[in-house]
Amino acid sequence: MKVRRALTIGRMIERTDLSRASFYRHQREAPPEPDPDMNLWDAIQRIALEMPSYGRPRITAELRRRGWTVNAKRVSRLMREDNLLCVRRRRFVVTTDSEHALRVYPNLARQMVLTDVDQLWVADITYVRLQEEFVFLAVILDAYSRRLIGWELDRTLEAGLTLAALRMALARRSHHRLAG
Repeated sequence: MKVRRALTIGRMIERTDLSRASFYRHQREAPPEPDPDMNLWDAIQRIALEMPSYGRPRITAELRRRGWTVNAKRVSRLMREDNLLCVRRRRFVVTTDSEHALRVYPNLARQMVLTDVDQLWVADITYVRLQEEFVFLAVILDAYSRRLIGWELDRTLEAGLTLAALRMALARRSHHRLAG
């Protein structure tokens, strides 16, 4: 605001109905400073888009390679505020041994056209990693409805695991047919 010589501060305050304190407060208020983290935040965003599997340590290292002098805690804070999480690529683990001397039976289900429930059941076994051990899960699904109809969880991968899942499926489906 330019002050002409003929107009004193007192006269300006009288003409605008402002208090003297408001006038001086307005004079002291400077335009807001730009966010000092804005450029760094932009660089972090770009790296996260280029390399989605990078977490805080790798992004910090990449920033330093690009000439930034930056603290890992600051990078961590900015990533947390922006909810930038790295996307981990899970390694594919082969759990099936297809190179064996046993007879391999053809997959007859591949040619089937399902029209109702209980025409084809499919089964699978997997492991579940707990904090201190692994447990095995056997499941039986109805292929048409894709509903779980039998399951069993056990510490060992013995025949009893799959037989218990099959018994559950049989019991539930015979009960289902009687009720229906």
